[in-house]
Amino acid sequence: MSLDALIDRPASLFVNGAFRTASGTERLSVVDPSTGTPFAEIACADAADVEAAVAAAAAAFPSWARLPGAERAVFLRAFADGLRRRAEDLAQLQMRNNGKPRAEAEIDVGDAVATFEYYAGLAEELDARQGTPVPMPDPAFAGKTRFEPVGPVGMIVPWNFPLVTSAWKIAPALAAGCTVVLKTSEFTPLIELAYGDIALEAGLPAGVLNFVTGAAEAGAALTRDRRLRKLSFTGSNLVGAKVMGAAAARCLPVSLELGGKSPIVVFADADLDHAVDCIAGGIFFNAGQMCSATSRLIVEASVAPALLDRLAARAKGLRVGAPLAGDPEMGPLTTRPQFEKVQRFLDQARAERLEPLAGGEAGSDGGGFFVEPSVYVDVPTASFLWREEIFGPVLAVRSFRTEAEAIEMANDSDYGLVATIVSGDPDRAERVAARIDAGHVWINSLQVIYPNTAWGGFKASGIGRELGPWGLSAFLGVKHLTIAQGEAS
Repeated sequence: MSLDALIDRPASLFVNGAFRTASGTERLSVVDPSTGTPFAEIACADAADVEAAVAAAAAAFPSWARLPGAERAVFLRAFADGLRRRAEDLAQLQMRNNGKPRAEAEIDVGDAVATFEYYAGLAEELDARQGTPVPMPDPAFAGKTRFEPVGPVGMIVPWNFPLVTSAWKIAPALAAGCTVVLKTSEFTPLIELAYGDIALEAGLPAGVLNFVTGAAEAGAALTRDRRLRKLSFTGSNLVGAKVMGAAAARCLPVSLELGGKSPIVVFADADLDHAVDCIAGGIFFNAGQMCSATSRLIVEASVAPALLDRLAARAKGLRVGAPLAGDPEMGPLTTRPQFEKVQRFLDQARAERLEPLAGGEAGSDGGGFFVEPSVYVDVPTASFLWREEIFGPVLAVRSFRTEAEAIEMANDSDYGLVATIVSGDPDRAERVAARIDAGHVWINSLQVIYPNTAWGGFKASGIGRELGPWGLSAFLGVKHLTIAQGEAS
């Protein structure tokens, strides 16, 4: 399959094992964020299209759920292989639609491949876990557990890592024996449709995996459908609250991976050059469009001047540009609404008289959605810059003098998704990590994420965990068998 075939999608829905045209008349423009101009158009699903997709998933569920885990694993490995064969074209599509530099786009493809491989392994192990004995307090009874798929699942994914976040949901759901209806982002609607191509190649049973493209109407229809037995959402807290409300109306299980305002804590004994690598990676990777962006730098006062000198030089020297026109280290923001939102944040910073150590400007002569890598120092803790998720390459900095002060500052947030600690003292780093409210903490590391690690947060950063065995468990229900023994049976 060529890049042109990934882009030209007159039949933009994948339902019941076939691509089909949408019933709705609304269409989405697919935009190159480096120029702000559309390069494709795709149709939106309406409520009837969503209904058909859910019907297909519901009909396919009983037979897919009964399939042995080892057989489901064969299909998961086929998805990994299909992604590998399309790796270059998928990277090119992300460079064009997301504005990702090549290295970042290639990382995303590799992450998706690794996720399907990992859950293929867990699917193979699932059969042996069925009937696990449970000790009972009365010898007249025996106990066993089974792990059953929760049922057809509705999924909504965001635009910042579309190929990856969809893999994080689809792979464990299929491994567990669930069937899926996934709505793609209205801003990056194309790339997940490659999974439909792979499903056809692999002979995946019809209805097991379904995709609908669309905007708010399609998402609302998906969350309302009573045949779904779980909703899984990644995105903003604002939309996540609506998804949770729809689930709450019928007491439906829900997984939410939401926002963050995460800290990176740098101690005086850290290697400052390595610290700058960790800081830059945590805020400038993907142009800061990460729920895990470590957008609050908390640095020990004695080394703050030296560290900030290095950081300012890194930010000012970062190559920013169009991925398809050069070799940038940071591309544009992915969507016009997000670009305009970050512009408003920068305007508010000026209104608060916050002077940037680097950056602080947005826009380009070519019309792309570019924002300078920006660093603001001595930001008040009451400032929007310190408290609100910006979702752009904007870093707020404060200093501390004691370990306790650093921990208090790190935890002073409505969110608790991730954190990074950079220190030359491993014992202190782990001690501080244990006290920070975050679902994932990196110690002296860039934001490396493997499929077997947990992903999710505390407080307003969401409900549940993705990845690792916890990601599989999110799509399984526990069934307990109590069995009378001997004459009692």
